[in-house]
Amino acid sequence: MYRRGVAVDASQQGSVELRSFVERYLAAWNGCDTDAMAQLITEDIVWADPALPEPARGVQAVQDFMRASTRAFPDLHIGEPDPPVLAVDREVVLWAWYMQGTNRGAIDPPGFAPTGRNARVEGIDQWTMRDGRIARYRAFYDMNDLARQLGIVPAAGSGAERGMVALQRLQARFSRR
Repeated sequence: MYRRGVAVDASQQGSVELRSFVERYLAAWNGCDTDAMAQLITEDIVWADPALPEPARGVQAVQDFMRASTRAFPDLHIGEPDPPVLAVDREVVLWAWYMQGTNRGAIDPPGFAPTGRNARVEGIDQWTMRDGRIARYRAFYDMNDLARQLGIVPAAGSGAERGMVALQRLQARFSRR
C-alpha cells in the first residue's frame, strides 16, 4: 500500500525502519560513502540504471558506479520531492527522488567530456528487498532529458536536432539497402 508522504506497511515499526533505511541510503549517496552503501545492498545485488550499459552486479560494481557518478558530478545531490513518496508492497519498495549536480568530470561510460552544465532530473527507484537490504535495484528516469540539460543531445526543435534527424534518416535509408 502507499500514501503520499509516508511509507505504509503492515506495521508502524516497518514504516519507521524503511524511513531510516532511506535516510541512510541518501546519506551514502550524498557523501559518496561506498562502505555505507555496501551495508544497504546484498552481495549479489543487480543494479540496473539507465546510465549503465548493462546492470552492475555485486557490491564492488555498485561502488564503482557511485565513484564514477561523483567524479562526473562532484556536487551530486540526491533528495526527495516534497513530500517524499514511498510505496511498499511486501518486499518491493518504490521510492521517488531527484538528483542534481554540475557535470565537471567525464561521464564514463561512455566517455562524454564534462560540459560544466547543471542538471536536475526526477525519477523512481524500484528496490526488491531481501533481509533488510536491496537485492535488485532498478532506476527509472529520463536519460534524454538529462542529456539535453547537459548539452550532450541538441535542444528539442533546434537546428542541431533537425540535422541529427536528417543524418539518422540517411543512415536508415542506407541500412535498408
